[in-house]
Amino acid sequence: MRFSERVMGIEGSGIRRIFEAAGPGAVNLGLGQPDFDTPAHIKEAAVRALQEGKTGYTPNAGIPELRAAICDKLRRENGLSHRPEEILVTAGGSEALHLLMQVLVREGDRVLVPDPGFVSYAALASIAGGVPVGMPPDSSMHTDVEKAKELMDGASVMVLNSPSNPTGAVEPEESIRALVEYAADRGVTVISDEVYEHLVYGRRHVPAARFGENVITVNAASKTYAMTGWRIGFFAATQEVVDQAVKVHQYCQACATSIAQYAAVAAYTGDQSSVAEMRREYQARRDMMYEGFTRMGIYFPIPEGAFYMFVPFGRELTNRILHRGVVIVPGDAFGKNAPGHARLCYAVSRETIAEAIHRIGKAVAE
Repeated sequence: MRFSERVMGIEGSGIRRIFEAAGPGAVNLGLGQPDFDTPAHIKEAAVRALQEGKTGYTPNAGIPELRAAICDKLRRENGLSHRPEEILVTAGGSEALHLLMQVLVREGDRVLVPDPGFVSYAALASIAGGVPVGMPPDSSMHTDVEKAKELMDGASVMVLNSPSNPTGAVEPEESIRALVEYAADRGVTVISDEVYEHLVYGRRHVPAARFGENVITVNAASKTYAMTGWRIGFFAATQEVVDQAVKVHQYCQACATSIAQYAAVAAYTGDQSSVAEMRREYQARRDMMYEGFTRMGIYFPIPEGAFYMFVPFGRELTNRILHRGVVIVPGDAFGKNAPGHARLCYAVSRETIAEAIHRIGKAVAE
């Protein structure tokens, strides 16, 4: 059987490979997923949708109630003005990224992606026929703006991700503005992945679309409302982009799950107190884990957002930690600029973090 060269040229996710290889008794800091349950009022909305028989296909772009709720959310929280026709509801943020790459990337186009960065960016650019080019970080793990500018000539798309997976860096306003405005001058479309926007500690999230009409905003309910398995995401763009993306969406997906869409309406319009509660707990866990590493004499920039630490562990130490039964993801899973690091997720209980620090301490002592 013959396979597509585009698919054959892609490696499977290093995150999933490590996660699935974990043995019994392992302490898992590998998979980036909230350990909180979805808030009750969101689950209740899904139950109502089931009871009311809302189990059929929905409009390709999403139910009108959800698209309107997303517009309200963007206006209220992000200062962005969109009409429902400019919103496409997708099966998680991952599908939104896939659709946009398919729509915006032509064969051989250069696509700038954060490096280190979320594993999907480069892979999805390649599947679309593009050539991913990594944007290196500065010493604080933020995007190196000047180096990114140097790479921008001739590119068609640039991906921004703040707060960042895997580094936890939150880009300052001046950097985001500079990148967006420079991209506009060069005819580059910016895809701004903002799925961790509410998980920011002591900093401020700045939506990239405030600075240019060349920005498409990608977001999801997954991390904000602990809804990873519900698979609800969206992107906000011009109607022209939505109309083109729907062509791909309707053939590969048709629509996001109807029940999950009604649950997402409750998420975006209902009680938001759980979001602040989760953020406070993540910050406490971050501080606990970071203090554990400083006691070991391991120093690095403290994460400003998301729920990851990108720790300077060499490959040998990473392997020792894995053998100690602590699942972490080697840095090379996130790009070429990440050797000598590993990603650890602190979206786990404090007890789990304490055990992980104990085991890692033994590996470091060796």
